[in-house]
Amino acid sequence: MPTDYRRFNGPEDSISYNRFTKEYLKSYEDLHKDLIDENGLRKDGRSLDEARSLQMFFGRTDMISQAKGSSYIELKKTKVVCSVFDPREIMHQNEFCALGQLYCEVKFAPFSCPRQRRPLAPDSEEKALSVALRKALEPSVCRHLFPNYQIDIFVYILEHDGSCLAAAITAAGLALANAAVPMYDIMTACSVAIIGDQMFVDPTEAEENVAIMNPETNDINNGLITMSMMPNLKQISDFRQIGSINFDCIMKTMEVLQKECLKFLPNIQRILVLNVKNCFAQQKLLDKEAKEREAALNAKMEEWKALLNNE
Repeated sequence: MPTDYRRFNGPEDSISYNRFTKEYLKSYEDLHKDLIDENGLRKDGRSLDEARSLQMFFGRTDMISQAKGSSYIELKKTKVVCSVFDPREIMHQNEFCALGQLYCEVKFAPFSCPRQRRPLAPDSEEKALSVALRKALEPSVCRHLFPNYQIDIFVYILEHDGSCLAAAITAAGLALANAAVPMYDIMTACSVAIIGDQMFVDPTEAEENVAIMNPETNDINNGLITMSMMPNLKQISDFRQIGSINFDCIMKTMEVLQKECLKFLPNIQRILVLNVKNCFAQQKLLDKEAKEREAALNAKMEEWKALLNNE
């Protein structure tokens, strides 16, 4: 790349100083012990079976004015923005497609993670999350209503502190509902990190990192499970597992995930109802302003008519 002499040019490639700290050189056992304090609570004060869906959840719609529908979801330090655009005809399509398609793109902000992110080119993690998001949303959208068309869904992760895929799926479902896209049900998702005999519901990034690491003993359950669900229909749209987990643990985890996905539903419904109320209030205000302008124009017309008659 050309050098810009007007600025301070640092090295193009460097090694983070965190690799030389004691925190980075900790073993698997030390990292596991740091996740839980002496009271049996996590670093953020939650218990192992407590998610961020109730006290630490915030969401709203109509975040992006250029999009047909948009949403913003905040699970404490995990912040996600999603935008949905109008259906458009599939370009360079030789054969007619009876079902509409979803184009999903997940992007991390450069400042979202402690490690450096490439600002332009998508990396392997972003591509994997984009594919997972598309597979999770396809069963909930009535794709037969817009054949040979596609809907663009863009997710931008502002801050990543664990469960980013679950937050992206929930935000995308809320944005699709806000865009009035025909759907079978509202989409919700949740994640669980399994470390040995402990189950961390709605894990943070540190808990996910320990769950994905390979312990020295192979007989321990270690992994990450993310499940998306249509709560009203009680149907699972997607199930993703990373790591080595036995069958009994998976069945137990699925029961926990179903309960957590059902807990998300009242929050999403409350946001949608509040959005409808705001739209009605805004429409009433616009109608009132239109009547006032119409009355002012009529008064002006009468004044002009009176002036013309006097002449």
